[in-house]
Amino acid sequence: MKAGLAALVLAYVLSQFYRAFLAVLAPALQADLGATAQDLAAASGVWFLAFALMQLPVGWALDRLGPGRTAAVLLAVGAGGAVLFALAPGVGVLNLAMALIGIGCSPVLMASYVILTRAFPPAVFATLAGAIIGVGAALPLTIAVEVWGWRGAMAGLAGMTLAVAAAVGLLVRDPPVVRGAAQGSLLTLLRMPQVWPVLAMMAVCYGPAAGLRGLWIGPYMTEVQGADAGFVGRATLVMALAMIAGNFAYGPAERIVGSRKRLVLGGNGMVLGLLVLFWLWPAPPPWVAVALFAGIGFFGASFAMVIAHGRAFFPPALMGRGVTLLNLFGIGAAGLLQMATGRLHAAAPAAPASAPFAAVLATMAVMLALGLLAYAFSRDRTD
Repeated sequence: MKAGLAALVLAYVLSQFYRAFLAVLAPALQADLGATAQDLAAASGVWFLAFALMQLPVGWALDRLGPGRTAAVLLAVGAGGAVLFALAPGVGVLNLAMALIGIGCSPVLMASYVILTRAFPPAVFATLAGAIIGVGAALPLTIAVEVWGWRGAMAGLAGMTLAVAAAVGLLVRDPPVVRGAAQGSLLTLLRMPQVWPVLAMMAVCYGPAAGLRGLWIGPYMTEVQGADAGFVGRATLVMALAMIAGNFAYGPAERIVGSRKRLVLGGNGMVLGLLVLFWLWPAPPPWVAVALFAGIGFFGASFAMVIAHGRAFFPPALMGRGVTLLNLFGIGAAGLLQMATGRLHAAAPAAPASAPFAAVLATMAVMLALGLLAYAFSRDRTD
């Protein structure tokens, strides 16, 4: 079990890399392929949408086929997408490659969560789930790109992804499948009124941190702050480290606060405040901007806690479909947000340079405020 979980955590490291690497590759892709900020936002959105659309079939497969086989087969598809990305002659092929990579990454985290749910006490789920996200939140791509170029770095990642897929297939031992007369279906979960406010929170809690770290921090630091590639790499690393710290902090904080609902409301309330501050002051000194990105990353690391809140309502036989339903709302909404903010960025006034990014930040703030309002009516639930 431990070796299998380790393989899945390594797969999640790759998954986190793939959802965030465009921020670091942006200058190279703009220079080599002529990709615009809107093109990269669309490509990032394609990854999220492909990932999200796979959640329902992945949920069925996790419950019926088991985490090991599901994750291994789809990771191999993702490796093919990475190869296609490395060979891409233009932006259109990048979109197809990102779709395949999104499909490949789609089962990894939820496979881990199903194993945690069935093999560990419920009270430690949030802590372990956050730890997995924390461990997987950063990969030093900048150095690899400088040494091998972006195509060489992507080819190397394709080989790593295929190797990890093989390790998952060999090492993951699926927990016993839960069977019973009252198994139900996805509709059973959708008929539970206590789940819908949590789904609303899932739809907004991940998008700001994921969008800023995965895409916008690179163009922002380049266009608004005039930063070079090295500074962009350091800025993204600082935000990634803040997200790691946040993921490790939320689990222990739950035991102190004694309420998942209050913790999620408080953490995302802080994100909302930082987004509003950044929106009103969109061109601060460079390291102040990095500190704002880091704060959004730290307090915005509530993904696992919201998953823990939702999964506490699900029957054991539907756990795979339950956690992937939550993931669908989280990742799908983040993908739509990437696409929407890309269009906003392109349509906003070009001067001053911070104006397009202020529009992005305002959109994220409004979205998060609406989600917090809906989540305020949720029923608290702890294990």
